[in-house]
Amino acid sequence: MRKKNPIQNLRWWMAGLVFLGTVINYIDRQTLSVLAPQLSRELGISNIEYGWISQAFLIPYTAMFIIAGILIDRWGVKVVYGVAAAWWSVAAMSHALAGSAVGFGFFRFLLGTAESANFVGVQKVAAEWFPPKDRGTLNGLVQAGTVTGALITPPLVVWLSLHYGWRAAFVVTGAAGLLWVAAWFAWYDLPERHPRIAARELQLIRAETGDEKSSIGTIVVRWVDFFRFPQMWGLLVARIISDPVWWFYLFWLPKYLTESRGLSMQQMGMVVWIPYLASDLGSVMGGWYSGRLIAQGHSVLASRKSVMLFSALLMPVGVALVLQPPTPVTLFLISLVLCVHSAWKTNLITLTVDIFPRSVVASVHGLVAAGGGIGGAIFTALAGYLIEWGSYTPVLVLMGFLHPVAYLCVRWLLNEEAALSDLLRMPAITDDSAIRR
Repeated sequence: MRKKNPIQNLRWWMAGLVFLGTVINYIDRQTLSVLAPQLSRELGISNIEYGWISQAFLIPYTAMFIIAGILIDRWGVKVVYGVAAAWWSVAAMSHALAGSAVGFGFFRFLLGTAESANFVGVQKVAAEWFPPKDRGTLNGLVQAGTVTGALITPPLVVWLSLHYGWRAAFVVTGAAGLLWVAAWFAWYDLPERHPRIAARELQLIRAETGDEKSSIGTIVVRWVDFFRFPQMWGLLVARIISDPVWWFYLFWLPKYLTESRGLSMQQMGMVVWIPYLASDLGSVMGGWYSGRLIAQGHSVLASRKSVMLFSALLMPVGVALVLQPPTPVTLFLISLVLCVHSAWKTNLITLTVDIFPRSVVASVHGLVAAGGGIGGAIFTALAGYLIEWGSYTPVLVLMGFLHPVAYLCVRWLLNEEAALSDLLRMPAITDDSAIRR
């Protein structure tokens, strides 16, 4: 490819591209959540049915983390990520055709089969384009993209629904992804192949990420082999335990504010963005602060754990929601919970890229992220029954203590500074039965 005038700090343009893709990803998945109170009234969808509609998304979403990781490591992030984005955009638009809980469940299933590729793809981009000191910031931006999407969606979808109907809301939000796909295929490539990268930036990226090649055909380790390492189990179990908090607030917050706290659709649309904005700040600050600790000479693992410990200790404040405080206090508590959860998750996700070698990072992240989907799938179904038969109280109490438990798992299982790039050279993993070229 012919070289063009270089763009300084091109890697941050790549960060902006995946940030925008993540925003669109979350707008598409949350449109149904915002419309859920209206659809429950118009179509008679119960809380239990809504819980199972959420399951219809989370089950394929979870399974496809693993498959997406394998496909991205095999065929490259550009192709797989782009095709997946086109798929989920069309699936999101197709929700406009639904007229029952079964119909929404079907289209949620289609949406879930593609959306997880976004987050596996981001970790591959992090491994290909970013040195370790910048990865926390990148993942902070990407996590901010999730909550930016969650922040934008309520006022946008409520406005579209009031003026053009709820079906138009699905079509408009889904169509935005197709525009992003065109930009992705036109702009993204490996650093070595990109026509606009400066030689100094390429040297910086490769000096700090190592000499491992990132092209198709590098070593691919069977995913089952990673379960031999405690690091894998620490990351996986922590995602299973802690991710349900985010899934609850993503899927249930609009219904909680309207059904439990008595807000109208218009009032909910005006205030529900506040906790998501706080989550944005937590994502960026959590990634930035751990990166700052690394720059000051602290170890990578200790820096990430420090932010995660602080976050875990603050999460129990959410239990105070069971007292049903005034709406401003409620919004403050939810905002604090989502802020520290996002700081936690940014660092937990970045640990995957820190520990595992670049050639397999998408596969491993897919496995770890599947844990988050498993936890979310179990919890959203349970939440539907608890809320339908009782109240939000047991759900809120349970969520207050998930992160402290998850931190204990991280501290116990991620207690070695050795990276898996060293462990993978051990005979138990590098024999012909474990690695294929």
